[in-house]
Amino acid sequence: MSTITTTDGVQIFFKDWGPKSAQPIMFHHGWPLSSDDWDAQMLYFVSKGFRVIAHDRRGHGRSSQVSDGHDMDHYAADAAAVAEHLDLRNAVHIGHSTGGGEVARYVAKFGQPQGRVAKAVLVSAVPPLMVKTDSNPGGTPIEVFDGFRAALAANRAQFFLDVAAGPFYGFNRADAKVSQGVINNWWRQGMIGGAKAHYEGIKAFSETDQTEDLKAITVPTLVMHGDDDQIVPIDDASRLSVKLLKNGTLKVYAGFPHGMLTTHAEVLNPDLLAFIKG
Repeated sequence: MSTITTTDGVQIFFKDWGPKSAQPIMFHHGWPLSSDDWDAQMLYFVSKGFRVIAHDRRGHGRSSQVSDGHDMDHYAADAAAVAEHLDLRNAVHIGHSTGGGEVARYVAKFGQPQGRVAKAVLVSAVPPLMVKTDSNPGGTPIEVFDGFRAALAANRAQFFLDVAAGPFYGFNRADAKVSQGVINNWWRQGMIGGAKAHYEGIKAFSETDQTEDLKAITVPTLVMHGDDDQIVPIDDASRLSVKLLKNGTLKVYAGFPHGMLTTHAEVLNPDLLAFIKG
């Protein structure tokens, strides 16, 4: 397996496909998944001549199931370790959900200062802040995330099945075209990872305020979101993020769910390509 070891001793698994001389696209997955969630995008972009890279976040997928570091700072530092190991330059960083938060922090703290990033894409992403606070009154109440933690601790396998079969892909909608394979694959990716990483990751994706990260990003950034996202509501996320970005563009997809990169890859992939080439 292709792995790197971070400064705090964590093995991070990654995939690196395509010509090493081609422009790199690095993908950052959502909670509680793995780099496998990017199959539809990696196959598409490698076929277009790009170099595509994706890694498993610490505690997720095939990376080390370590006890500590399940927070946005470590997530971004681990991504930076991969980018530096592969010496990625002129890279496009694309993040989904929690991975969007990872991209925002990576670009702000590492990618831009090191001159490695050309563009960024935030898809159904968690920034600027998910949880409801006095300064973020439109956010999701903390009790919702407490419920996630309780369900994960009580029966992680059933909880993951319920999320995948329900709101994540919008399969709970009356007109949904349900794919059992997609549900099974989400569950498989989740169960490979570590329960502690997933439990603590809920705090990371819901309570990390990334307002300053977004303000610091100057590279062209595409913000993509479905307006039927039941996991990360668009009004509390992307509509706010694009206002904080210096060079951001919001693209809204009517009726699309949180997991739209999988359910509607045939729509999103060409849009991503147009942005990257534009």
